[in-house]
Amino acid sequence: MTIAFKLNGEAVSLDVEPELPLLWAIRDELGLTGTKFGCGIGQCGACTVQLDGRPVRGCLTPISSAEGRAVRTIEGLDPNGRHALQRAWVELSVPQCGYCQSGQLMSAASLLGANPEPSDLDIDAAMSGNICRCGTYGRIRAAIHRAAEIVREEEGVS
Repeated sequence: MTIAFKLNGEAVSLDVEPELPLLWAIRDELGLTGTKFGCGIGQCGACTVQLDGRPVRGCLTPISSAEGRAVRTIEGLDPNGRHALQRAWVELSVPQCGYCQSGQLMSAASLLGANPEPSDLDIDAAMSGNICRCGTYGRIRAAIHRAAEIVREEEGVS
């Protein structure tokens, strides 16, 4: 079956089984390896990508769900690392091992897309499905606040 969708703004089509997990289509078929395999049961969040701007677990989402829709991966935030979240992550030294970070960033991008000024409670709720084995949750929360601040600064809003 041919599945056509937009991946990071570019039209793509794949001739694959419709139940193939989106994660494996992105990694194995399309060669974008920034999205990670973690647990395989949708519990850790390492495989989080966006489907029409909403976070989904790539390991559980069948590729057929992407038909005619927009998928964004970590590679689609900003290939040059200039997205406000990427800059905040670096500024605040968020990652330790880094394995979960693509999923963390994609969940955070979805949150900020829906709520540009989240509270700590909003952040905790939105990020609750993303596990960081290194325990950098405080830095993740601070970086999301910092990214929101960067966006406001760039828009000239204080």
